Amino acid sequence: MRNYFALLLIFFSFSAFSQNEMADVKIDSVTYYLELSGFYKNNINYDKALSYAKKSQQFAEKNKLQKDLADSYLAIGGIYHEVNKNDQAIENYIRSLTIYNTIKPSSNSAYCYYSLGLSYLNKKNHALSDNYFNKAVSVYNQINLPEATNLITLQKAILNKNNGNLQKAKEEFFSIVEKNNTEVFFETKAEAYYQLAEIEAKTNTKNAIDYLEKAYRISISSDNLQQKLKITRRLSDSYEKIKFPQLALFYMTKHLSLRDSITDLRNKAIGASPSDNFIPSEQFRTIDRMNLENKAQEKTIKFSKLISILSIALISILSLLSLSLYKNNIIRTKTNQLLKDKNQELEIEKIKAEKASKARAEFLSTVSHELRTPLNAINGITHILIDENPKPEQMNYLNSLKFSGNYLLTFINDILEINRVESDNVGIENIEFDLRELLENILGSFTEIANKNKTIYHLKIDEKIPSTLIGDPTKLSQVFINLINNAIKFTKNGNVWLVAEVKKEKANSVKIHFEVQDTGIGIPKEHQETIFDSFTQGSVHINRKYGGTGLGLAIVKRLVHIMGGKIKLDSEENKGSRFHFDLSFRYTEKKIEKKEGPSYEDVWLIGKSILLVEDNKINQMITQKMLEKKEMSCFIIENGEDAVEHMRNHRYDLILMDVHLPGINGTTATEEIRKFDKKTPIVALTAISLDENKEMLLSFGMNDVITKPFDPEKFYQIIANTIMESSASNVAQS
Repeated sequence: MRNYFALLLIFFSFSAFSQNEMADVKIDSVTYYLELSGFYKNNINYDKALSYAKKSQQFAEKNKLQKDLADSYLAIGGIYHEVNKNDQAIENYIRSLTIYNTIKPSSNSAYCYYSLGLSYLNKKNHALSDNYFNKAVSVYNQINLPEATNLITLQKAILNKNNGNLQKAKEEFFSIVEKNNTEVFFETKAEAYYQLAEIEAKTNTKNAIDYLEKAYRISISSDNLQQKLKITRRLSDSYEKIKFPQLALFYMTKHLSLRDSITDLRNKAIGASPSDNFIPSEQFRTIDRMNLENKAQEKTIKFSKLISILSIALISILSLLSLSLYKNNIIRTKTNQLLKDKNQELEIEKIKAEKASKARAEFLSTVSHELRTPLNAINGITHILIDENPKPEQMNYLNSLKFSGNYLLTFINDILEINRVESDNVGIENIEFDLRELLENILGSFTEIANKNKTIYHLKIDEKIPSTLIGDPTKLSQVFINLINNAIKFTKNGNVWLVAEVKKEKANSVKIHFEVQDTGIGIPKEHQETIFDSFTQGSVHINRKYGGTGLGLAIVKRLVHIMGGKIKLDSEENKGSRFHFDLSFRYTEKKIEKKEGPSYEDVWLIGKSILLVEDNKINQMITQKMLEKKEMSCFIIENGEDAVEHMRNHRYDLILMDVHLPGINGTTATEEIRKFDKKTPIVALTAISLDENKEMLLSFGMNDVITKPFDPEKFYQIIANTIMESSASNVAQS
């Protein structure tokens, strides 16, 4: 309905403008000369068009009409642009802009910037072209004429296409074609579709034809014969390419007809070949004036008739529109209110769901973190008691206690891991690793449980897999540890296969297909869709018989997704399961040097002095016992403030710093110590939580991290290696 009003307004305005304009046209005026110049330019008589444009310039200079002089230079530049004399066009555009910049911004000054951008585009000076297009957009926005910016968007898109930035160009062309016909000129929209066809022509001829057909349908409403000419020619060539001879002939016929029309129009307009110096014949001046007056009269008569017809129709249209608008407003108001209410309800539900998810993650993280402290005491005391030669009848109890502690630790670690991978804060490492060595080590770690279940495992690695891949071996290890653990656990007296084979290879990259297959109990069909959900297992019976948290496969699915793959399951009950996925890696010809020899020696620890900063009494006792067992001395401080002051006057071989302390925490205490002591190694002790990670703790100045509950062997190894590395570094610096 709004379009009807807009159409009527355009007709009334244009009519009034045309009549008033022609009434004001006087002989020997800028308006008169520019009208004649435009008339001959439209009829492809560039000699006379340039002649009258220069007369306009001379008249404006003589009468000191600055704005008219700028308009004249703009017209002269436009004529030179039409005949591909870009240097002369640029010279006149710059003269025009020199004047426009001294007066109020207008559509003419914006168009001058746009035309200057086109000329530099023809000269393949893309940087200057883009600069002047941006200035044109700025002026159009300043004078509140955003519709005109579609022309600039079109030229920028063409510029991006020519520079090879096809994706950006396509986005800009689509921004034009997706607009309503009232928001963009037909010629501009048709050109955008034509340029999209140019991009698609090399890869998808059918898509290119679709865009050309749309361009042709739109160009019908345009007066640009040159545009129609190139569209029909390209359509004919495209249909010939895909073996559609009838359509190819149809559009070639259209093309030839348009070409003949343009030739006839040019012959009628110029009568003869134009001279090279653009000098018009003076004998046609009187005829030119008469032609112009006749054209003006014809326009006036046509518009008068059109306005009369529209006036008659307007009364009927306005009556219908008034009633229709009233009804539509009522419907629109009700609909908008309903949509507003529904959107508000959805927003509230979204916030509730996000809060619930966050609360769940925080609860699980907090519970898991708090369980680590007493679990550290259980595992630590168990380890100490086993090492103190207990009575034989006590060993069964201690081994059971150790097994239960380790099982609980695995459960807590799984909860923390599933929260971590679901938090979208997990990054991907890109480091060099040997896939064969990684898979062999993983399988080797399951030898004991495989022997216990009388399960034979098989490793099949494609020889074409490069020896050194670049990726995230830690996450890949987590995936295979979970999958192989499940396969061996659920397979007794059977076989387990781990397969890695090249699926696709490119320069410096390879796609590898992985499989973990077993002949175990399999997964019922009704549980296969949910088997990758958190806390899900095949059945309650399986959970009771085999144990487990039900988190392993959820972690596997998320990690494979993070690395760019998708895990799939094929399984049949009582016949086994097959988990498979594809991952891509970059690779290098560089060989990885393998480290040999023990990770540390006990002699490295004897006689070392350790400062333990820990507030929990049980953890103090356990840690001190473990240190003294390796003949290290231990001094204990219970808070961060005292530890900072103590270190100002004392020296130790290493500091064990608990992260969570009363007062200032361990990270703050470490930062304070590092202000005056850069050498003493500091190792963090933490029951690491969802918002903590090793990289974060190291950023405060810590050298390494020991996670609670302690793995005794890992505990000693980190302390020994940290002390030795620190000693070597200090010697090198001295």
